[in-house]
Amino acid sequence: MGKSIKVTDQMVLTQVEPYVWEIPPYGDMRVPGRIYGDQETIDHLVDDVKKGKEWNALVQIVNVAALPGIQRASLAMADVHPGYGFPIGGVGAFDLDEGVVSVAGVGYDINCGVRTLRTDLTRQEIEPRKEALADTLYQTVPAGLGSTGDIRLSMKEIDRVLVEGAEFVVRRGYGFDDDLSYVEERGRIAGADPAAVSKKAKERQFKQVGTLGSGNHYLEVQWVDEIYDQRAAAAYSLFPDQILISIHSGSRALGHQSGDDYLPKLEQASRKYGIPIRERELVCAPFNSPEGRTYLSAVNCGINCAFANRQALAHLARIGFQEALGVRPDRILTLYEVAHNTAKVETHEVDGVSKKLVVHRKGATRAFGPAQRELPKAYQQVGQPVLVGGTMGTYSYILHGTELAMEDTFGSALHGAGRMLSRRQAKKRFWGGDVITGLAERGIVIRAHSKAGVAEEAPGAYKDVEQVVAVMHNAGIIRKVARMRPLICIKG
Repeated sequence: MGKSIKVTDQMVLTQVEPYVWEIPPYGDMRVPGRIYGDQETIDHLVDDVKKGKEWNALVQIVNVAALPGIQRASLAMADVHPGYGFPIGGVGAFDLDEGVVSVAGVGYDINCGVRTLRTDLTRQEIEPRKEALADTLYQTVPAGLGSTGDIRLSMKEIDRVLVEGAEFVVRRGYGFDDDLSYVEERGRIAGADPAAVSKKAKERQFKQVGTLGSGNHYLEVQWVDEIYDQRAAAAYSLFPDQILISIHSGSRALGHQSGDDYLPKLEQASRKYGIPIRERELVCAPFNSPEGRTYLSAVNCGINCAFANRQALAHLARIGFQEALGVRPDRILTLYEVAHNTAKVETHEVDGVSKKLVVHRKGATRAFGPAQRELPKAYQQVGQPVLVGGTMGTYSYILHGTELAMEDTFGSALHGAGRMLSRRQAKKRFWGGDVITGLAERGIVIRAHSKAGVAEEAPGAYKDVEQVVAVMHNAGIIRKVARMRPLICIKG
């Protein structure tokens, strides 16, 4: 406590709590930078700066702290690593009157997120049949770069997806109405105007609803390895050895194209409104400007597109289980779905005053605490499920949000393990075939459309998810509920 590290002549890191560090404001910073991390996390971040790495998270945290209207602090969760403009694991909340919306604060994969489905099956029931189940899921769930699904949409129907989100695909027979009660925003965020999305972005999405994609996206069959909190586990209907299905995907080509479309538009807006920009992707527009409102509407369309995509993927996962194991789809229930890579208008308390803010979560997850009206009634006494993916060879976690998260992080938490190596570095260090063989020896079945993609996502390319989760747990932002191990992983 009270320990300080001089990073540069101006930048100092000060430990303010056992797992919380701050960068006091200097230069154009309007608020401090606040980082959740242990000593190893901090040493790694500092080392990147001292080695002169142009792309480093600490400088990005400082740059975000200088944006107009930012409230309280520029935040970084324990899985922090460099991103475009905002760090991955970054959170920034902005006043609606004085603040901005930024492409970098959302990223290109709008509403990349996780849905976890729960079953009443056990590991012992699945283990002897996991190879057959993996083959069926691989055939049933479209994955890979440029993959296409079996939902074919007209331009008018694409517009409906962008407005109606998961509701649209439920009405098409993909899943159940009950699913929506356990999805953030019930799978449909307001304020989405399809006119804000380019024709090119829509055209790229015609055949991609219900597809997993590539990169770090996956469908994983997991088993509950450990229960930490019996009360919360009971609220979430979790038990030891239970089989869960986690789906990690986003808005696919539409989200990426929207990022490309709005980068030059917000670059022009930054110049128009005299907003100094320290990194190209940090271009932004005032929230209340025409450019800001239009961009946020496009983001909302991307959010709904991703909700629809994961709803369709959940349906396909159910079909895979039915075909391989004879499990009825209505026996596979949605535990929760939560988004990362969003900018959303939410109400939070700042200096004792309740304010509406636009909260950017870039590689960070909403983590609302107990008694929040946005949560399903069954979860309100415990808090929101926070779904954190690890790697193909380690663990994933179910956590819950806390009151402290509402006070300190605008109800936000980490979203994953966080990368240690870039994708290019990972491909140089690992070979996909070796990764698949090594995981098979540990009882983990991988079905992948690209061995290069497997190398990029090798477990060794990521931080230790146990350590990252422990930081946020010990800081009181989230609490551990359950830990899962992978049995089957379907990759693009």
